[in-house]
Amino acid sequence: MTEIKEYNFETKKILSTLQDWVEVESPTFDKDAVNRMMDLCSNFLAEMGGKIERVPGKKNLGDCLRATFNETPENISSPGILIMGHMDTVHPLGTLRKLPFRIDGDKCFGPGIFDMKSGNLISMEAVKMLMRTGDLPNLKIIILITSDEEIGSPSTRDLIEAESLRSKYVLVPEPGLPDGGYVSGRYAIARFNLKTEGVPFHAGINPKAGKSAVKEMAKKIIEIEGLSNDDRTFSAGVIKGGQWVNCVSSECLAEVISMAKEQKNLDEGSSTILGLAKNEEGIKFSVEPGVVRPVWEPNGRTAKLLDITNTVCKGLGLPFSHGSMGGGSDGNFSGALGVSTLDGLGTLGDGYHTLNEHLYIDSIAKRANVIANIIKQLN
Repeated sequence: MTEIKEYNFETKKILSTLQDWVEVESPTFDKDAVNRMMDLCSNFLAEMGGKIERVPGKKNLGDCLRATFNETPENISSPGILIMGHMDTVHPLGTLRKLPFRIDGDKCFGPGIFDMKSGNLISMEAVKMLMRTGDLPNLKIIILITSDEEIGSPSTRDLIEAESLRSKYVLVPEPGLPDGGYVSGRYAIARFNLKTEGVPFHAGINPKAGKSAVKEMAKKIIEIEGLSNDDRTFSAGVIKGGQWVNCVSSECLAEVISMAKEQKNLDEGSSTILGLAKNEEGIKFSVEPGVVRPVWEPNGRTAKLLDITNTVCKGLGLPFSHGSMGGGSDGNFSGALGVSTLDGLGTLGDGYHTLNEHLYIDSIAKRANVIANIIKQLN
């Protein structure tokens, strides 16, 4: 086992860079905003000395970045280390007015700071530190930054899977577990697009003469969320219906996400929700499957990464634990393919996807040290 070192990561300097990144808002569906963030990240990776490739976006979504480090004639054709993260966020443009970058005691706030701009940054800082100290392993390192993880990676899944299959190890700096642990598996996830079609009528004259698509959708959402149990969950997060308040709505759209601990649970739930489609009494209800993340179950290859991480944490005097969790990440794809994957390597914090999103400042150097020492041990 290579010596475990505690590297001197400059937290204040990292926070300064992080502020620049957080203040470039990058909601998934705003292609130009995401690409502004990719410009900033591309400059950072180039300054590190990486060989940068810009991958044009698909489906009117943002571009991706692929940066190569430590490539030599000896390892150029061999599987190496893939560090994989996303720069898109769930926060719409203008969130900075409500959630500005700020430091408050031991916390630092901002949209996307925890999920997952800080994780991406500390992983890059870890690689930069190993380059500076001459501690890189004899493996090439690819950093892949994607643009659509928050909507299930519909345009980047093929890229992620292809890059994963060319790699020996995949490290994902998504947020760490609440207890400071690491993610060794992910639940399966499926999305569904719902649509109700009704019969319009003037709401101020005789609303009973119409059939409300909004009312029917409300009933269906209650029914679908009621299908949740200990093995799987259903949650409606988006609903759009009607155009005029004085008109009985003729159409309503909604989106539902389902998470399950095992693939069979997800498949059973999917069959149930798809079976709810109907066309009767003037109301049509349809369900179309959306993007899916396969279940990632811990395997022997991931066990090797866990053993290394455990040893690293002991050497640094940090706690170690691991487990499967929901939420989904691009680690679902690499893990499901059987590639040795470790997720949840990012900073510690809370409130992601909310206006209270923050990280704990003291986790920056600690988690960067863990990432650096893991990479150093790989062969």
